[in-house]
Amino acid sequence: MKLVRYGAAGREKPGIIDEDGKIRDLSRVVKDVDGEMLSSGGLNKIRKANLKRLKTVGGRPRLGPCVGHVGNFIAIGLNYSDHAAEAGMPIPKEPVIFRKATTAICGPNDDTIIPKESQKLDYECELGIVIGRRARYIAQGKGRDYIAGYFVGNDVSARDFQIERSGSQWTKGKSCETFGPIGPFLVTKDEVKDPQNLDMWLDVNGEKRQRGSTRTMIFGAEYLVWYCSQFSILEPGDIIITGTPPGVGLGMKPPVFLKEGDVVTLGIQGLGEQRQKVVRGEY
Repeated sequence: MKLVRYGAAGREKPGIIDEDGKIRDLSRVVKDVDGEMLSSGGLNKIRKANLKRLKTVGGRPRLGPCVGHVGNFIAIGLNYSDHAAEAGMPIPKEPVIFRKATTAICGPNDDTIIPKESQKLDYECELGIVIGRRARYIAQGKGRDYIAGYFVGNDVSARDFQIERSGSQWTKGKSCETFGPIGPFLVTKDEVKDPQNLDMWLDVNGEKRQRGSTRTMIFGAEYLVWYCSQFSILEPGDIIITGTPPGVGLGMKPPVFLKEGDVVTLGIQGLGEQRQKVVRGEY
C-alpha cells in the first residue's frame, strides 16, 4: 500500500493511492496516518477496506508529510561507503546517530526555506523508515518485524551551522524549518522486496547531482532499527532516515550550495518523488 496525507498544512487527511494512481480518502477508515493508527491495527483496517467505495480526491491537493505526529526523528550519518569516501572520512565502526527536530518535518513538495544567517544550504536524498510497533532492546535480526514501511526523505542541511558552528554535534545544522521533507508516500514494507537494492537520485535545476543505491549502505535498514532500539525506545510513527549516497553539494570541488530559486527534485525506486523550491524566509 501507498499511504498519503493530503490537504493544507496541519489539517491533512489520510489517503491511499489506488491502482490508477489516484488518491482515495481514508477518513472513514482511519483518522490519520500516524503512530496511533499503526499501533491500533490501522493497516489491517485499510487492507480490509473496499477501496472502490472510498471517495476519489479530485484536483491536485498538497501532499503533507507521509507520517503525522512524529515523536522521534532519528538520522544516521556517513552510512554510505561511497559518500564516506567523497567526504574523505573513515567508514564508521558503528552507526552515527543524530536527531532532527520534528518541527523540521514538512511535505515532500513544500518550499525549502533558507535559514537566517546561513549561506551553505545542502541536500541529501535518503531512504526513510517508519516504525510500526514499539521497539525496546529488540533482538538482532528482528528489525524488519518493527518496520511499518519506507519513504523518501531529504535531509536538508545548513553546512555552516553543521560544521562551522557545530560544537561537535550536527543537530543545529539539520533541524531548521522545512529541513525534513518526507514522502510522498508511506510505502508498506510488503511492497518493498529488498530495501537494500533501491536506486536513488537527486537533481538541482535538472542537473544530475546524486546517483546511488541503497546497496552501498554500510548498515542496512533492518540493522539500524535493531541498533537504535538499544539506545532509546522507538515508538510507532517514529522515523529514521538512513544516510545519503555521494553527490552532495559539500562534496563538490569547490562546494556548490543551494541558492534562492533553485529547484531540487529527488526520488527512490518504488517510493516516489519529491520537488522543493528554495526560497528566502521571512525573519
